[in-house]
Parts: sequence; C-alpha cells; structure tokens
Amino acid sequence: MLLALPFVIFSVVLAAQANIAHGAQGVSRRHPVRLSQPRAPLETPKNLKKRKSCKAPTTSKTTAKATSAIHTTTSTKKTTTTTKKAATTPVAQIAVAGVLKVTDNACGPNGATTKISSSAGPNGAEEWLNCGITGSGWKPPYLGTKDIISKDLASAIKDSNSPFKACAAYVSLFEKHAAEHGLPPIMLASFAMQESSCNKDTVGGNGEQGLMQITQDKCGGAPGGNCRDPDFNIKTAASYFANTLNDNGGNLLLTIGQYNGWDVGLTAKKATSVRYSDCLAQQNLDYLHQFLNGWMQNVDAYSAGLGTFHNLDVCPGKK
Repeated sequence: MLLALPFVIFSVVLAAQANIAHGAQGVSRRHPVRLSQPRAPLETPKNLKKRKSCKAPTTSKTTAKATSAIHTTTSTKKTTTTTKKAATTPVAQIAVAGVLKVTDNACGPNGATTKISSSAGPNGAEEWLNCGITGSGWKPPYLGTKDIISKDLASAIKDSNSPFKACAAYVSLFEKHAAEHGLPPIMLASFAMQESSCNKDTVGGNGEQGLMQITQDKCGGAPGGNCRDPDFNIKTAASYFANTLNDNGGNLLLTIGQYNGWDVGLTAKKATSVRYSDCLAQQNLDYLHQFLNGWMQNVDAYSAGLGTFHNLDVCPGKK
C-alpha cells in the first residue's frame, strides 16, 4: 500500500499538467496575441463648405483654386469653386457645323471641336485661346475675322433658346454698325451680352456705359449727353473695336482680349492679383472661350458654365 502511494501521487500530478496545457491552447486559439492595438482610421472631414468670400484666408480653397489655375490649363479651373447655374441642356450636346482651321507654331493644334464643352468648342480649346497665360504670358494665336466660326444673328435670335432675346430690340443696330466695319453682327451682340446682358441702362463699377460698357472718355458727342443711347453706344463700340483691330494687324483674338483688359504677356497670376482687394476688377480668364465658343455660337456662356478658370465666381456680388 505504501509502495503504491507515490505512484498515485505521480499520476495525479501528470494529469493536472495535461489539463493546464490543454486549457492554455484553447485560450491561445480564441484570443491571439497582438503586438499592438490597431489604430482607428482617420476620418475624412465631412461637409467642407466652399468659400464665397474674397477675404484672404489662412488656408483657403480659393487660394488652392488659384494655384490650380496657374498650373493646370485644363481644369481648376480643376478644383473649382463655382456659382454659375447649371446648363438646362448639357453643353456637350450642343454641336455646330465646322471648326476653326487655324494652327499656330508656338501654341500647337487649336483643339477645336464640333461639340461645345466647358473647355473647347468650334473656335478652339480654351487652353489654345489662352496660350501661355498659365506660364510665361499670353501669346494670342493669330485669328482673322474670316477665320472664326459664328452664327448669323438674325437667324440665331429666332431660336426659342437663344440667349440674344434680350437683344431683340437692337438687332438692326448691331447689323448696321457691324456692316460698317466688316464684322459679324453677332460679334457686337456678343459683346453686349458679355458686358451688360444687353441691358442698355447698365452702368459699370468704373462708370462704363450702356450695352457695350464703353468708358466715359468715349462719350463725347452722345445725343443729349446720353452715352447709353443704344445707337450711339453700339456705333462707338464698333468703331473703337474696328480701329483697335486694325492697329493689331487684324488679329481678332488679341483685339477681343483687349476689350476685356487683356494684353500680350498677361498671366493668370497677374489677372487674379486683385482677388482680395478688388475682386471684380480681375480679368475674366474664361472670356475668350465664353465669347468665341459660347455667345458667338448662340449659347449662353454663363448658364452653360463655359470655362475652366471661373476666377470671378468667388467675388461677392458676382451673379
């Protein structure tokens, strides 16, 4: 009996060790050991709001937009902030017959398309029209009045969707004064739409007058001193534009740009330099594309959202 007792004790000890090992294996399978706890993923900020102010920010989406505009010619703009209304008809569905045939050695292929989009149209891509503006400075390709694609104003205004309905009362004046200088009537009407939405009573921020927003130094001889008289206003603007076109050796693109304050060598940085001091005094970097591929094609450039910069959209008071 005494000899058997150590054997019994030894057996009990072995059984206990086996149970402990088995239990440890079960815990290990259900609760694997980690060297560290996993970090919760960073949350992406939600509901970021676009800036609607021209005040200089510490970290601003408008500043980011300006940088994008300077370094990306196809889109800012594009991390773009825009207040323009969406087109009722998708602009990509608007097509025209024929495209610009002009090329330029410095600026390359013109990128013209039969379908009008935010970045291109029958008179070339915005990047081409704005050649150099995001780099060393604007180098306008040469375009003559006979080169461009445009609609006939009298026919265009009959379209129920024509943006020129507001100009209906002045069509004969546009036709008369355009003919005097060998210009397409829709070109003068396009200036009126771009500058005043064809409102003869418009007075600009710097005193610009009437349909064509002519400056006050050109108001001499206005009937009764009324520089906003439609006939005088259109005639004066047409004459000024034609004379400037002649001085520019017939370069239509350069002359259209100068109507909006552009000049050779203009850069996006310079055009937007007054963003925080006098926001609406910036040159509209989409002006050429909106003018040539929007208004002159009987398309409302604003409601269609034409352009890739939209640098005026951040300005208070911009419609």
